[in-house]
Amino acid sequence: MPEHIDVSIVLAIYNEEDCVEKELSIIKENMDKSEFSYEIIAVDDASTDKTVEKILQFPNVRLIRHKRNKGSGGSRKSGTLAAKGEIVVWTDVDMTYPNHLIPELVKQLKNSDYRQVVGQRTSEEGTSKLFRVPAKYFMRKLASFLSRTSIPDLNSGFRAFYRSDILKFIHLIPRGFSCVSTTTLSFLCNDLDVGYMKIVYKKRSGKSKFHPFKDSYAYLLQILRMVIIFEPLRVFVPLSAIIFTISLVKSILDIIYAGNTQESDIVGYFMAFLIFAVGMLADLIVALNKKDNFDIDNSK
Repeated sequence: MPEHIDVSIVLAIYNEEDCVEKELSIIKENMDKSEFSYEIIAVDDASTDKTVEKILQFPNVRLIRHKRNKGSGGSRKSGTLAAKGEIVVWTDVDMTYPNHLIPELVKQLKNSDYRQVVGQRTSEEGTSKLFRVPAKYFMRKLASFLSRTSIPDLNSGFRAFYRSDILKFIHLIPRGFSCVSTTTLSFLCNDLDVGYMKIVYKKRSGKSKFHPFKDSYAYLLQILRMVIIFEPLRVFVPLSAIIFTISLVKSILDIIYAGNTQESDIVGYFMAFLIFAVGMLADLIVALNKKDNFDIDNSK
């Protein structure tokens, strides 16, 4: 293995015996043709099939084995921490993402001012489309509003970024599928530009590990959590304004129909003020924390 590695390709793998060999061959063949030195890190998340046996047939692939299932985010986190490359690529090995385009993804990152490039899917080929499509649309729009940035694809697992950047946020990555949205929001909320490369997303091989309701709920909570960590006023100010407006309307109606305001009106105003005050305090803490811990060097 060369002393300097350009790209570390991290693969989060769980029960992919049917396609892991083909995907590893595709990645290796196309990276060998590229200009980049690279390593492949396969993180097996306690598979119960023959996935590990298939991976061991590739001696140049670094294998990390979890003794218990830690989820997609846990696997990507383990692989990223173990990576030695300047650039880290995340992708899957279930035949959904165009892994032959990894060199192009890396080129777009290196030849731009972006700190992360995400594969923007042109279609939704996942299971439970009737639920997933509107749910993802809502969460993407919410994330765009909260981060003040247009996000064409929040949940794509095909992405490349500089390892030095992701290490600043590695402690925030959750164990589940929301790890990818966390990575996007971490960069955007800290003024690290994210670019997009359109890709064709295909139907996966085998059974999906995505649970529509549980994982969508986790996505939503993680979006709110990330924005509160980095941009708390985007949550607290609108919430405070809504409660204040409701209280004001109720006060006017109480004066018109009852002749005076009610105790509940005062409680509403107090709640609005308290939420606003908490938001301001949170924003101050975030500002101090960014100064101390997120002093990001945008030089490559």
